[in-house]
Amino acid sequence: MELIMQVFPAFLLVFCRITAFFVAAPFFSTRTIPRTVKVGLAFFVSLIVFLTVGFDTKVTADATYILAIFREILAGLLIGYVAYLFFTVVQTAGALMDMQMGFGIANIVDPLTGVSAPMLGNLKYMLMILVFLSLNGHHYLLAAIMDSYKWLPLDNNLFQLYYEGNVTEFLARTFADTFLLSLQISAPIVVAMFLTDIGLAVLARTAPQYNVFVIGVPLKILVGLAMLVLLLPGFGVLFQMLFDNMFRALEKLFVIFKSSS
Repeated sequence: MELIMQVFPAFLLVFCRITAFFVAAPFFSTRTIPRTVKVGLAFFVSLIVFLTVGFDTKVTADATYILAIFREILAGLLIGYVAYLFFTVVQTAGALMDMQMGFGIANIVDPLTGVSAPMLGNLKYMLMILVFLSLNGHHYLLAAIMDSYKWLPLDNNLFQLYYEGNVTEFLARTFADTFLLSLQISAPIVVAMFLTDIGLAVLARTAPQYNVFVIGVPLKILVGLAMLVLLLPGFGVLFQMLFDNMFRALEKLFVIFKSSS
């Protein structure tokens, strides 16, 4: 019992970081995975990590231990949030496409996250999850959170890193990069819809007898779906590019963590 009480504080810190990561990380945070499975997976992953790195650091359950718990929770949430940012790229791109095609009013409830999502964004998000699982991306995410202890050990100075502003600058730059990626993904359909609007404007000027408001809505939907069918084969390569950017961003985050330890 005395030995358990000596190692329990360090295990609890590891468990807090892993659990916080599963709350925010893509795929692991979806509502389709039962909470019991999430907690059990977090426990066993924490046990594996603790048996690897937990005995190297002596953790004392003193007054600063509560701050250490909050520090580990923030570390896990930050790692999971950076990974999740790149999964929201396709939903943002789908929202931009839906607004141009006329699907913006027909939002649906995403069964994976439980929030309202655009139709095309939800379609792309499900395709992205399938490609992510087919590439064993969830294994790489687990490897990333387990390797984070090499860059950010239990006795770290993460609060000092927050105070210096490096994390805030990194998050702002990463958010700007993901928003730029969403604009680039939606650019073909948005440009096609813009050219369709120009054509309808020319038609309205040359042939006023045609009601462009009646013709325009189904025409834009047909053109948008045709463009989507043409772009669909390239989504696999596009998603792989997003995954490469995601793991590259996680690597940059770990380098920032290394500077604080």
